[in-house]
Amino acid sequence: MKTRKLKIWGVVIAAAVGLTAAPRGVKAQSVIKIDGSSTVYPITEAVAEEFQKAQGGKVKVTVGISGTGGGFKKFCRGETDISNASRPIQKKEMDACYIEGGVKFIELPVAYDALTVVVNPANTWASMMTVTDLKKIWAPEAQGQIMKWNQVRPEWPDAPLKLYGAGSDSGTFDYFTEAVNGKSKSSRGDYTASEDDNVLVQGVANDKNALGYFGYAYYAENQGKLKAVSVDGGKGGVTPSPQAVENGTYAPLSRPIFIYVDAKSMEKPAVKAFVEFYLQNAAKLVPEVKYIPLPAQAYAMAMKNFQDKKLGTVFAGHSEIGLKIQDLLAKEAKH
Repeated sequence: MKTRKLKIWGVVIAAAVGLTAAPRGVKAQSVIKIDGSSTVYPITEAVAEEFQKAQGGKVKVTVGISGTGGGFKKFCRGETDISNASRPIQKKEMDACYIEGGVKFIELPVAYDALTVVVNPANTWASMMTVTDLKKIWAPEAQGQIMKWNQVRPEWPDAPLKLYGAGSDSGTFDYFTEAVNGKSKSSRGDYTASEDDNVLVQGVANDKNALGYFGYAYYAENQGKLKAVSVDGGKGGVTPSPQAVENGTYAPLSRPIFIYVDAKSMEKPAVKAFVEFYLQNAAKLVPEVKYIPLPAQAYAMAMKNFQDKKLGTVFAGHSEIGLKIQDLLAKEAKH
């Protein structure tokens, strides 16, 4: 199979080889609206591209990047059919969906991500960082205080520390702050923030003294411009990779990523066909855009849950830090 190339501005080149055909029966001129996570965007955009081809132009799929939180706001108001999410839905978002918008949903894990800490290739000192190092940099009390690299470790240079990270509407921001600082959304605010990971890639790539974090795919497609930092979660430094996610050693920054489907939208033939196409082809398309596919049984369980219209979430309104793939499978099996 050809490798799918993720362009820096989010354009995905097709590699339509060996994909499962989309179900028939979709009405002409149907529109499917999707928004949310920039982390999940490359996967959903790849699926959307192939699905639209399979439908011969009868279906238009729009995929926006508002961040996980921004996407859920639109989703819970009934403005979108599907929401991309790089973390589980939170309780306040569930309340907004159920109480304010009357939106019931189906939660479907679609891949795993290795949330990646990156520096500029000219950085020769920070090849490995502990979670304690990261907390020292990103904790709220670091604002205006930790401004140079040698304030993190004395042996590091007396050079400015330029930070790039996810915006507050990003699920990546929620997950990273909880994994590193111990509380979701607990972070210093004096850094360059964006829900668009391409902005963060460019920032770190253009600054020798920069450090940032975002989804693995954006690092993998820009390895000539970035350097991944090995993260020590207590058992030694581990560099992010598909293998490290699969064997559970890249902790605590491995995480499942999701799509959420509006139960009412599932009644639309186009949406139902799209989601089934997504789950049938994710194992092929996910690695093409540099994420880690779930085991075949996970996609089979997700398909059954979707077709059985299993509503709600297997999470208690928050992320579970360090959740391994086998743990996710166990949770899904109980859904």
